[in-house]
Amino acid sequence: LDEIEALSSIYGDDWCVVDEDEKIYCIKISDCLDQPKWTLCLQVILPPGYPAAEPPIYQLNAPWLRGQDYTELANSLEEIYVQNLGESILYLWVEKIREVLIEKAQSSDPEPDIKKTTEEVDEDDGDDFLLDYQPIQENEIKMLNYMTSESQEDEELPPIHHGNPITDRRSTFQAHLAPVVTTRQVKRVLEKLYENKKTASATHNIYAYRIYCEDKQTFLQDCEDDGETAAGGRLLHLMQILNVQNVLVVVSRWYGGILLGPDRFKHINNCARNVLVE
Repeated sequence: LDEIEALSSIYGDDWCVVDEDEKIYCIKISDCLDQPKWTLCLQVILPPGYPAAEPPIYQLNAPWLRGQDYTELANSLEEIYVQNLGESILYLWVEKIREVLIEKAQSSDPEPDIKKTTEEVDEDDGDDFLLDYQPIQENEIKMLNYMTSESQEDEELPPIHHGNPITDRRSTFQAHLAPVVTTRQVKRVLEKLYENKKTASATHNIYAYRIYCEDKQTFLQDCEDDGETAAGGRLLHLMQILNVQNVLVVVSRWYGGILLGPDRFKHINNCARNVLVE
């Protein structure tokens, strides 16, 4: 309680109590006080054993935070926890994040795309926030199994289908599916999805693909967490269990400001499974 009161007084309006009973808090961190270029939201849940025996459960959220940037920052926070076992560490975490943002502001890194929306979505945004739901027709299922040679890599963009969205506690998940037989097609589909501003502004765009190489009788497969640790691997594992091939599945998540814990993985996989079954 002393730590929470101190942080509340230090950070003022940037400190937010999401759920006092569940000890869920959010803090907006920026590179400076005047006209910040780089901002990030840190959400934390303080478990019963914190700080003596358990670390905070946390999420880092910013439209620009991807891949290597996310991994390096997460590693820094975990290192601070290990170096200060049993002690209150939220202040150290916040200031470490601010230090990283200041470094980015002072470096040659391009500024984040200000056209991107924030992670938190207003409840009254309605269905126009999502891509149109497009049920997959039966004859299109056959396209998942067609094959082509490497010389045909530059063929037309495969059709992209958008699944039915799932919303839980203001976070929204939506799956997108496309038949693919080359990594070039995977790249083209991802590029096409990112042309849509709403998809590009998602907090995470997790994906996995499996392509069957008939000549070698092996699978070419890969996945991407996009900042949602382990989500890509779980998605690929689901596709392996369902034994699907020649398909790319992307699951977009728009974060709504409330931590979902393990439920987020359930929603990611349910979205993917639904669009695959359809």
